[in-house]
Amino acid sequence: MEIGAYSFGDTPLNPGGTPRSTAEGIRNLFDAIVHADAVGLDYFGVGEHHTVSMPASSPGAMLAAAAAATKTIKLGSAASIISTDDPVRVFQQFATADAVSGGGRIEITAGRGSSVETFPLFGYDLRDYDQLYSEKLDLLMAINDAAGENVSWSGSVRPDIDNLAVVPRPVNGKLPLWIATGGSPASSARAGRLGLPVSYGIIGGAPHRFAPLAELYRQSAAQAGHSGEDIKVSVAALGLVAPTKKEALERFHPGWYNLNVEMGRLRGWPAPDKGAYLAQADAPGAYYVGSPDEVAERIVHLHGYLGHVRHFLQTDIGGLPHDHLKESITLLATEVKPRVERLLAAK
Repeated sequence: MEIGAYSFGDTPLNPGGTPRSTAEGIRNLFDAIVHADAVGLDYFGVGEHHTVSMPASSPGAMLAAAAAATKTIKLGSAASIISTDDPVRVFQQFATADAVSGGGRIEITAGRGSSVETFPLFGYDLRDYDQLYSEKLDLLMAINDAAGENVSWSGSVRPDIDNLAVVPRPVNGKLPLWIATGGSPASSARAGRLGLPVSYGIIGGAPHRFAPLAELYRQSAAQAGHSGEDIKVSVAALGLVAPTKKEALERFHPGWYNLNVEMGRLRGWPAPDKGAYLAQADAPGAYYVGSPDEVAERIVHLHGYLGHVRHFLQTDIGGLPHDHLKESITLLATEVKPRVERLLAAK
C-alpha cells in the first residue's frame, strides 16, 4: 500500500494567533513536499482551496515546481475543482508538470469540490454544479484519452473544440486520472462506470462505513466491463503522527479547533467540541492521530473493509507548526509505512 500526505496549504500563525502571509504558507508546502520525497513517502497531493487559511489555489503550479525539486515521489491534486476550472488548462498544467518530472509521477484527481468559494470567484452559478462537473469531466477524459495532440469535443458549458491541439502531451501518453468523492453513492457509481480509480475523502464518522460505497464502485465497474489496475480505491483522511498518542493529540487539536472555527463562520457549522475531537481521534473515528503503531494498525484495519491501495493524511491545518508537519511526514514514511507492509503481509 502507498502511504502519503496531502495539503491545501496552511497559513502560519503568529504567537498571538494572527495569520502570517499566505506566501509563507505556500513556501512551507513546497518545503514539505521536498521533505516527503527525501524521507521516502510514496505520494503527496495538493488540494485546491481559495481561503486565507488554506491558500493552495493552484495545484498544477505547485506540482510543476515540486516536480523539478523531487526525484521519486508521486504527485497529484487532491483534488482539482474542475467544475469551476477549464479542463484544457488543468490538463496542460499537469502535463507540463509531468514533463518536468520526467514522466510517470504526476496524477490528476478531479473533484466537484466542497469548497463552494470557487463558484463566485470564477463567475459560476452553484445551481449548475452537477452539469458543470459532468461535462467538464467528460472533456478532461477526452483530452487525456486522445491518441495524439488534437482533440474534438462539444458540450454546453464551454466552447466546443474542433480538432485542436492540446499540448504538451504526457510523457507516457496519458496521466493517471482519479475521481474524488466525499461519500456520494452516485459519484462511486460514476467512477465505476467510467473505469476510473476513486479517492474517498473521509473527514468524519466511521471510515468503515465507506465499505458499501467501495463495493458499489467495484460492482459498477464490473457491470460496465472495466477491470484491471485502474479499478482501485484510495483514502484521504485527517491525521497526524507523533512519537506518542499524547503528543499527537496535543499537536493536532489547536489546528483542528482553528479550522473548525473558521469553517463554522463560512458554512454554519457548530462550535468545535473537544469531546467530538477525541472521539474521532480514536478507533473507529476518522482522524488518524496517534503513534506510528496505532496509525498503521488503523490503516490496515480499514484496508480490511475497503481494500484500498493508498492512504494519505492531511496534517497541516489551522496553523500547525511546520516542524510538527515535517516530523509527521517523516514518521509516515519511515515508521508507519513499514509497519503497514508487515501487517498486510501477515494477514
